[in-house]
Amino acid sequence: MRRVGTAVFEEITIGYEDRGSGEALVLVHGHPFNRSMWRPQIEHFARAGWRVIAPDLRGYGESSVVPGTTPLETFVRDTVALLDRLGIERFVLGGLSMGGQIVMEFHRLLPDRIRAVVLADTFAAAETAEGRAARHAMADRLVREGMDGYAREVLTKMIAPHTAAHRPEVAHHVLGMMTGTPPEGAAAALRGRAERPDYTELLADIAVPVLVVVGADDEYTPVSDARVLHERVPDGTLAVIEGTAHMPNLEREGEFNTVLADFLDGLPAVPTPAAQRAS
Repeated sequence: MRRVGTAVFEEITIGYEDRGSGEALVLVHGHPFNRSMWRPQIEHFARAGWRVIAPDLRGYGESSVVPGTTPLETFVRDTVALLDRLGIERFVLGGLSMGGQIVMEFHRLLPDRIRAVVLADTFAAAETAEGRAARHAMADRLVREGMDGYAREVLTKMIAPHTAAHRPEVAHHVLGMMTGTPPEGAAAALRGRAERPDYTELLADIAVPVLVVVGADDEYTPVSDARVLHERVPDGTLAVIEGTAHMPNLEREGEFNTVLADFLDGLPAVPTPAAQRAS
């Protein structure tokens, strides 16, 4: 079953896709994208017996644009409100890039709701002073100039050059997501992300299984960043997807889906209500 809709909360509207049935898999997109970046995973895992929920973060896709600054905690609170509306209490939570940092913030705030974690092409460290300045400068640029120039500059960092050359449909999809993102929404997220906390020491507190995935040629979050995540979580699995950059879930969706499926298949079974009562 495919359900696409919007949920209206006190101040904003959140667009989302909710497909399939079974245990919940929640996927959080990165910047400057929208929920359609997870299309291959939504389709695959809904067929495989999962209920896959992919929201548009505020400022992106079909969700409301709120200018100013959007901290990662705000994205978490929006996601919680949506999941509560959908009646989903516990779930596997995955995110890519900024989405992965939102996942780490979610675990900092509400660890008991997470059954397992997927961290794709992301990193845990706080921003450096130079990095904060760069994010604020980019936010100002996007508001001033729009998304088009930036999107074309970074396309072959988001996806590997050979992907852009040989899979034009992927390049078109990624470029379309970036150019279609409202500049004020992207800028608000950049400002909030610049001030995020350092999650490095918190990784040891993640008491559920963790899958770390990274593109072998990712320049934004290289394999060395993924190894830090993998080494610091107590129960982690690391997968490096060859021939991909920052978006392995789109560049080699088959390999990414296989890695994620193996991880999900290995999770401890969720006790049935009868088993919980018996215990």
